Amino acid sequence: MAVDQEQFKKALATWASGVTVVTTETGSGPVGLTASAFSSVSAEPPLVLVCVNQSSESCDCIEEAGFFAVNILSTEQQDVSNKFASRKLKETRFQDLPMSTGVTGAPLLDESLTSIDCTLVNTVVMGTHKVFFGEVQQVVNREGNPLMYYRGGYREIAGL
Repeated sequence: MAVDQEQFKKALATWASGVTVVTTETGSGPVGLTASAFSSVSAEPPLVLVCVNQSSESCDCIEEAGFFAVNILSTEQQDVSNKFASRKLKETRFQDLPMSTGVTGAPLLDESLTSIDCTLVNTVVMGTHKVFFGEVQQVVNREGNPLMYYRGGYREIAGL
């Protein structure tokens, strides 16, 4: 017997995770979304994955572009996370946000803790999501502390 959706969500809320904004570039400009489902896959070659709900407008854009960046947010970027998580604010997500362009062409958020620029190497559909696998082409690290998400709210790691 499968676990019901509410039990499953409650269980997952106990998993503390970092917060990322996944970005890509389209012919109409940059697009992005907040995501916590991100992981390293391999060190050789350097591979990561992100899981994106298929209902997200950014989902198809990542596939069409063939590249994406994972921007790991710092504790000072709760507002950025909220902006990229809101469907209502999609038109102003990138407004007044310092950015540069990665080697793939993906937008890198200049104030994020780390930006990982990737070429898309595989896509797998699993349930309601697409899992995008990217080969890392560029990494930009900056100083700061990671923004965490736990039990439905933002957190900071104590003692940093």
